Amino acid sequence: MTMESAAPAVDKSQIRNAATVIALRDRATAPKVLMGQRGAGAVFMPNKVVFPGGAVDPGDADVPLAGAIPDPCASRLAEESTGDLVHALGVAAIRELWEETGLILGRPGTWDMTPPPDWETFAATGHVPDASALRFVFRAITPPGRPRRFDARFFVVDADESVVSDLDDFGAACDELSALQWIPLEEARSFDLPFITEVVLAEVQQRAADPRPPASVPFFANNNENRAFMRLRGLVDARGRDD
Repeated sequence: MTMESAAPAVDKSQIRNAATVIALRDRATAPKVLMGQRGAGAVFMPNKVVFPGGAVDPGDADVPLAGAIPDPCASRLAEESTGDLVHALGVAAIRELWEETGLILGRPGTWDMTPPPDWETFAATGHVPDASALRFVFRAITPPGRPRRFDARFFVVDADESVVSDLDDFGAACDELSALQWIPLEEARSFDLPFITEVVLAEVQQRAADPRPPASVPFFANNNENRAFMRLRGLVDARGRDD
């Protein structure tokens, strides 16, 4: 292969869009959060206890949804973003939850397209992905200098109300996360967590019993030029929520 025809090198510091799911159960009484441990050989955050989640795939924008992410979450996802990512982020969140935990966030139904390879097992359960229960609560960009960088959007989902599979059956999960467990929310910060996970947990713990979207979404914009903290408000709620 000549130098002229060689493919350009991949920039390992490129920031990838990502979706993370904070699944809660028993949130009105004794809230618990679903977490697992990354492997010791993982390039990104080895051995850390994390929420299920991962990068948006190129094909996620084409996967059908039985229900879309509603406003105000959708408008906040679009704020400070390039392109229309809302649909793809919802799809990625559901796919990562399925792949890493085996839990189904969807509605019974048949697909109107041939499922992509990474969706075949999900489709075989007889469900179409449904993003309508996802609540956007946090956004953070991995700081410079890390081996991989993500622009991660964190979503809370009420597992008791929205997950249609057995909440204690992780048999369909891949092996990316081990020791999957429902951890009492008040105890989760005692585990070996990434710093940003601790911050997100503190935010979620404050509003665990409230199923409504937050009044605004915290955003740590750790890109190369700007390390600002801001809040994403999207479309202003006509009811003027200030909680």
